[in-house]
Amino acid sequence: MDFYNILLNAHKGFGYLELLLVALFVIALLVTMFGFSGKVNKFLKKTTLFTMIFFHVQFLLGIIMLITFFSSGANMGEIMKNSAMRFQYVEHPFSMLVAAVLMTIVNKKVKVNPTISLGIVIMGLIAVGLFAFAFPWTRVFGA
Repeated sequence: MDFYNILLNAHKGFGYLELLLVALFVIALLVTMFGFSGKVNKFLKKTTLFTMIFFHVQFLLGIIMLITFFSSGANMGEIMKNSAMRFQYVEHPFSMLVAAVLMTIVNKKVKVNPTISLGIVIMGLIAVGLFAFAFPWTRVFGA
């Protein structure tokens, strides 16, 4: 098995874990937001931290795969003309980058603030929305 396939299988495997962590993060975020006190608890802190860590690991694996692909002589003009390839090599990495940055900000805000604010919830939901948009559902679960 070559290097690219090893990275691709790792990226897919971590994708399943990321789905679980994102679901736990959304549940913890909404429970904290709609809870009686609105205080940040340990469960929210840990799910935010692990979700952020897995976003970063996934992003690093993806960037290495992207560099490997483009170093093999990919034609960017052809990629931009094909919608499936454009999603895979342009839209997916950019959306995941923005989602990882937003999750990093959310993690910092959750760590520092004793209570959760609407801004933190909105930023977290935007990060999850970008993740859901950029996630290759058909490639992971089949269509």
